[in-house]
Amino acid sequence: MNVQHFLNTIDAISVWVGKAAAWLIIGLMALVCIEVFKRYIMNMPTAWIFDASSMFYGSLFMLAGAYTLAQNAHVRGDFLYSSMRPRTQAALDLVLYIVFFLPGIAALVYAGYDYAALSWRIGEHSTVTAEGPPIYYFKSVIPLAGGLLMLQGIAEITRCIVCLKTGEWPSRLKDVAEIDVVEEQLAHSEHVDEETRKLAIERAQQIDETARKRGSGGDLQT
Repeated sequence: MNVQHFLNTIDAISVWVGKAAAWLIIGLMALVCIEVFKRYIMNMPTAWIFDASSMFYGSLFMLAGAYTLAQNAHVRGDFLYSSMRPRTQAALDLVLYIVFFLPGIAALVYAGYDYAALSWRIGEHSTVTAEGPPIYYFKSVIPLAGGLLMLQGIAEITRCIVCLKTGEWPSRLKDVAEIDVVEEQLAHSEHVDEETRKLAIERAQQIDETARKRGSGGDLQT
């Protein structure tokens, strides 16, 4: 297995988990709509929906962490970073991953495992509402999300090492971005001529590229 295949495999795992977790948005939206209807129309609020909504959102937030890291989309100070050479970026990233990321995520996995294990042993239920739902399933997501983040972090550290050796960032899997939606909308617009459409798409791509410039190398389509 070469290095690029190794990186793409880990990226693919993170992207798959992130896309799977995204379906929780549908469940969260359904729960909120049901509760709003029951509470304000039928005057019959449901206590457990609050807990369920929190667990849906929390699971989505945690499981999307590795996906976001795989897409190089976590928040960072790009003002100085984007002006650095790739090797300088890689050196800075490598130090930050080793000093902060690895210890922090390792602590999350370790503490999260104990947290979840205790919850399973006592059959923990939510105490926010009366007869709250079980939450040991939800707490199990903590070490799972931490493990996925650690796996993706190893891929990012590998990217840094490769960049230090070659002077270029290895490619990463690319998912659908907001700019793709803009292009599709312009392509189907009946009120924009072809030349204007092309100019608008090119300009949007330039803006998006400038905003997202982080030295992540070429992208591969999923």
